[in-house]
Amino acid sequence: MIKKEKTINRYSEAFKQEVVQQVESGQGSVQDLRRKYGLSPNTIQYWIKRMGKLELLPKIIRVEKPNEKDRIKELERQIRELKESLADTQVDYLIAKNQFLIVCEEQGLDPEEVKKKLKARPSSKQ
Repeated sequence: MIKKEKTINRYSEAFKQEVVQQVESGQGSVQDLRRKYGLSPNTIQYWIKRMGKLELLPKIIRVEKPNEKDRIKELERQIRELKESLADTQVDYLIAKNQFLIVCEEQGLDPEEVKKKLKARPSSKQ
C-alpha cells in the first residue's frame, strides 16, 4: 500500500495581507481568490477574522415570523423535559431490573426462566 503524503502549505503574513487587501479593494470575492490561489474553503475567512476586518465577511440575516422564536423556545423546552423524563424512566428501569435480579437470587431462581414464564403467561390487562 502506497502512503500518500499530505502537503501542508504555510503562507507568509505578507501574502495573507495581500489576499485580504484584494478582497477589501474589490479585486475579487473570497471565493474567486480562494480558487485563484488554490486555498481551502475557510482559509481567507479565517485570515479576515484574524486581521479584524469583519466587515468583509458576508452578513447573515435571519428572517423569522413573529411567533417563530417563541415556538422554537417552546420546542426546546419540550425536548429538555422529554430528555429528563427519558432519563428518569431509564433510572426506574435499572432499579426495577436490579430488584428483579436480587429477588431471583434470594429465591434461588434463574432470572431467564422467570422471564420466559412471565412472557408465556397471558396478560390479565385488557
